[in-house]
Amino acid sequence: MQQKVRFQIEGMTCQACASRIEKVLNKKDFVAEAGVNFANEEAQVVFDADKVSAQDIAAIIEKTGFSAKEKTDALPSPETELHIGWRLWLLFAINIPFLIGMAGMMIGRHDWMIPPLWQFALASVVQLWLAVPFYKSAWASIKGGLANMDVLVTIGTVSIYLYSVYMLLFSPHAAHGMAHVYFEAGVMVIGFVSLGKFLEHRTKKSSLNSLGLLLKLTPTQVNVQRDGEWKQLPIDQVQIGDLIRANHGERIAADGIIESGSGWADESHLTGESNPEEKKAGGKVLAGALMTEGSVVYRATQLGSQTLLGDMMNALSEAQGSKAPIARVADKAAAVFVPTVVGIALLTFIATWLVKGDWTIALMHAVAVLVIACPCALGLATPAAIMVGMGKAVKHGIWFKDAAAMEEAAHVDAVVLDKTGTLTEGRPQVAAVYCVPDSGFDEDDLYRLAAAVEQNAAHPLARAIVSAAQARGLDIPAAQNAQTVVGAGITAEVEGVGLVKAGKAEFAELTLPEFSDDVWRIASIVAVSANGKPIGAFALADALKADTAEAIGRLKKHGIDVYIMSGDNQGTVEYVAKQLGIAHAFGNMSPRDKAAEVQKLKAAGKTVAMVGDGINDAPALAAANVSFAMKGGADVAEHTASATLMQHSVNQLADALLVSQATLKNIKQNLFFAFFYNILGIPLAALGFLNPVIAGAAMAASSVSVLSNALRLKRVNIE
Repeated sequence: MQQKVRFQIEGMTCQACASRIEKVLNKKDFVAEAGVNFANEEAQVVFDADKVSAQDIAAIIEKTGFSAKEKTDALPSPETELHIGWRLWLLFAINIPFLIGMAGMMIGRHDWMIPPLWQFALASVVQLWLAVPFYKSAWASIKGGLANMDVLVTIGTVSIYLYSVYMLLFSPHAAHGMAHVYFEAGVMVIGFVSLGKFLEHRTKKSSLNSLGLLLKLTPTQVNVQRDGEWKQLPIDQVQIGDLIRANHGERIAADGIIESGSGWADESHLTGESNPEEKKAGGKVLAGALMTEGSVVYRATQLGSQTLLGDMMNALSEAQGSKAPIARVADKAAAVFVPTVVGIALLTFIATWLVKGDWTIALMHAVAVLVIACPCALGLATPAAIMVGMGKAVKHGIWFKDAAAMEEAAHVDAVVLDKTGTLTEGRPQVAAVYCVPDSGFDEDDLYRLAAAVEQNAAHPLARAIVSAAQARGLDIPAAQNAQTVVGAGITAEVEGVGLVKAGKAEFAELTLPEFSDDVWRIASIVAVSANGKPIGAFALADALKADTAEAIGRLKKHGIDVYIMSGDNQGTVEYVAKQLGIAHAFGNMSPRDKAAEVQKLKAAGKTVAMVGDGINDAPALAAANVSFAMKGGADVAEHTASATLMQHSVNQLADALLVSQATLKNIKQNLFFAFFYNILGIPLAALGFLNPVIAGAAMAASSVSVLSNALRLKRVNIE
């Protein structure tokens, strides 16, 4: 039996570390698939649970030199803010005199640099103590068979240190002073790289990760009724069935049912809908919602990870930890990156020595090559953008299952939409009214009499007419002796009028005239007569959702073809398509027909997205390149789909595709920068245009630059 487990990995320093763990795990015959995300430091492993346990997988990861902790569905604790540790503060302090000395040397004041013996003492503290984590990581990676960035830093800084020690203590030229001592280079490289790692780690843990923001939506203390009294209790002491009070400005702690009170709640964190929802007794509340007005008392029905918020957080965490196919580019580069750079550094040393005739200069050039090379930027290029993109999608009410689905969504150029419940409200509404001339009854009379009879029926068309009459503020008269005529309509005695019939046109003895409005040809007709005399009719149709036309316009604006595929009759589908300006409309389609048509589009070279919410949509959802299901629709549709839309809105589909496009664009920018940086930086270092100190600073800045570019996604406009 296959089982999927997620692990939090500690100790990775670059993409090569992630690649090493993947390589070790994927070699095991009991592992079906293993992926490691460097950006959020997570491993996702699918393995044969009959052969090994999750603890065995963790042990394998730990043997490669990293710690692994299994992640559960329980909500994580909020991340504590990362602060600079004592080791980094000490490195800063040691770097200060060297920075002053370097500044002095740039303006010809060599006397600003501290004496050689002091340089030796401070550099020894760094190389023999503060740099030990680099050595441990480098050795572990070499043992694992895939060298990481710390191997480059270790070789470079140790080489500089040993050279400088030799020149200071043993060289016959030691009397010449500081000219051939480069302690400052090793110290400052360690300092810059350590600072870069800290900034990278802090960005990954805070700015990149949307989970921390979602965790803050759940209150830590809540008002709970216990033994007839209201008490302030920690959230972890709340139990299912407890009565909880949420006042104006407070957040809902659990999913629940409102027992008393009323107000308005902002649920945008789940649905992406910015307008508050009205809440009253009998209604539902969702964990994390903010009470913008009023106060409610609700009974907790779901807590923690079982709430819709908890489900979303677990889905987001898993999706952010998955790998996009485009990440394979960086993985392949990282696998050969360090050995290639070491080879280039060796060639640089030999070539420079032969050309310059000075092995000191050759060493500085070679070290600069080692230090400037950065596989971290390559490793962060894809997962950093995916993490931010996933978080942005969730804010818009879109839940992608994994990174591959988001990447595929970015390529979509054809969208297939079901009609009922996707483009339309999924319930009939009065679309047009006809009053028989000279019948003695006006439109309000028609509504009153029809509603008086139809309020005795349970049919959706009857409910629509009654609701429309109530919306007009009409007084509905009483009706007695209601009788249903199966397949025809309903009759009743209406006070002050007499016998009223409502149903099919022939049942009410009404002959409809020819209408210019197409809705009469595709709508359901309810005719009304009074005392055997026809007085009018209603055309009832499934109304379009308020934002459907806008959403279709957005899709077409971005060059995406739109198709309607529905089980409804062709005339109805064409009518809806005409309203929305959609050129491709298919009616009378079975689930198999929809799936076959999707396959035809794919065969024609289209990248197809399918949107639906019913059981009959599942085959087409599975056939599409990427599929979207409406939250709360059929379970099989949600299970089959690549992503879930929380608002039942085609506008959210447009949001999903545009967020995906922006994310893929950001990934490509990051990859270009990472490759360009190394392709440009390594030759410049080899030719001597960059000394090791500048190279170390550039290497530290490269990772932070990639992360900063990924964070720009938060501000991207997707209109």
